[in-house]
Amino acid sequence: MSGEFSKVEKKRISILGCGWLGIALAQRLLVDPITLEVKASTTSEAKLADFDARNLKGFLLPLTPGFSAKGETIRNFFDADTLVISLPPRSGKNEPGFYTQQVKAIIEAVKPSPVQEVVFVSSTSVYPDLNRTVIEEDVTLPEHSTAREMVLAENLIEALRPEKTVGILRFGGLLGYNRIPGKYVQGQKDMSTGEIPVNYIHRDDGAAIILTILKLGLKNETFNVVAPLHPPRKSVYLDTCAQFDWEAPTFLPTPQSPDFKVVSNEKLIRSYPYEFLYPDPLRFMYTLEDPV
Repeated sequence: MSGEFSKVEKKRISILGCGWLGIALAQRLLVDPITLEVKASTTSEAKLADFDARNLKGFLLPLTPGFSAKGETIRNFFDADTLVISLPPRSGKNEPGFYTQQVKAIIEAVKPSPVQEVVFVSSTSVYPDLNRTVIEEDVTLPEHSTAREMVLAENLIEALRPEKTVGILRFGGLLGYNRIPGKYVQGQKDMSTGEIPVNYIHRDDGAAIILTILKLGLKNETFNVVAPLHPPRKSVYLDTCAQFDWEAPTFLPTPQSPDFKVVSNEKLIRSYPYEFLYPDPLRFMYTLEDPV
């Protein structure tokens, strides 16, 4: 079955971990004819009122690392055709293995549910710096990666096949609106990573790509979700600092090529017809306030 498009008619979609990316996706789903209902989970009770105002059916579903909600609540959330999992590991905040236990709890809830499609949002951090262009097949097992727990999570989710159609989306650095690269480095001195190429994706493109995949049919495949162009960090940092009148960082001369990776999106654009809104990270759209 691997490589085939799923044939599920997408009507009820649940987003587990409806945060910065998930809410942007939810807004697109709500106005798209493929959608009958959007359910959204959070670990913050304060967000439930916001979900309600957006016509999202909100669920409080903490993972600590298992679900602590009542069984009926869990069953209602997973009563869907499609599940989007957008749950990044909290590196440094939880002990090793915590994220793996969270993913296992999700899998146990998915197995008996009506869910037929699972979209798992992963990260291009799974790729080590190989000093070349990297593709999906470069990392398939935890031992291939410096982000072993993320790859293990991918493998665990993939084991739901063939009963479920599972797509893995490895996102580059998710930026746009109030997530501005220069904001995080303003005024820093003697940075040594200025020549490293970036692997970024604008949030608008990220959400639109997931929607495109759901509309055209999810595949049992792994895809990199990154912008087509990869300018050096120095250019992105200086450009965004200039846009907002922030103090620019300074950079050390680069005597030799630093370790790097350029993440290819060729497989994605070969598989799905999609025209990027922001193909160049030097032309991403930023605002001080997030309109979503």
